Amino acid sequence: MRITTSTPDGMAVQRVADSAPAEAPEAVAPPAAAPLQSAVLQPALQAMREMPEIDQEKIDMLRDALAKGELPFDPGKLAGLIQRFHGSEQ
Repeated sequence: MRITTSTPDGMAVQRVADSAPAEAPEAVAPPAAAPLQSAVLQPALQAMREMPEIDQEKIDMLRDALAKGELPFDPGKLAGLIQRFHGSEQ
């Protein structure tokens, strides 16, 4: 019996068995993602974990600059970027 599986990088792997397994498992768990081993990346990952998801101070600064007219805003350009991002070519 031939068994074809895929590796995480998309390559197909075939194995040949003399007989079918006695009992096939109902669900097979996907392989666990390999942890990042690089000592260089560990400090950056820790710093990212410690950062807030939202930088409220920066949001407030940008909102004030927009309200004062210090930051240019082009709604047409924003609309075009949103359409391009979502795949609409209208």
